[in-house]
Amino acid sequence: MFNEKIKKVSPSMDQWLKEAKSHVEALQEGMFLVHNGVVRQTPKVKVRQGIDDGSLVNGMEFSYDAAKVDEAIAETYKMEGIFHVRAWLNEGHLELGDDIMYVLIGGDIRPHVIDALQYLVEKIKSQCVTEIEQKL
Repeated sequence: MFNEKIKKVSPSMDQWLKEAKSHVEALQEGMFLVHNGVVRQTPKVKVRQGIDDGSLVNGMEFSYDAAKVDEAIAETYKMEGIFHVRAWLNEGHLELGDDIMYVLIGGDIRPHVIDALQYLVEKIKSQCVTEIEQKL
């Protein structure tokens, strides 16, 4: 069910941006956006649906389907004006404040990059991962 590996070391965004800017496509890019999802104490149902059962999150079990993530990245590359897409996902038992994922999108103009970031993060969160909050 869940990968029992120890959580991964988070990537360096400075390094990711340096690598992205070294590609030929970078000459067409006018913007990069980074998403960094982290484990929060507030339960998802309270934040998303306004349901407050009084519980607090103290950790999370997290796993993902790498093939589905790769497919979502490939789909994002097909979006207008997008030239760079990169994603990193953690796994295993995560604690409060731990990084869940990083996504980097590079593209020609702000609307294209914003749309691609929203698309990819939503696709990953809704179709590629399993998150089980551990509550107090």
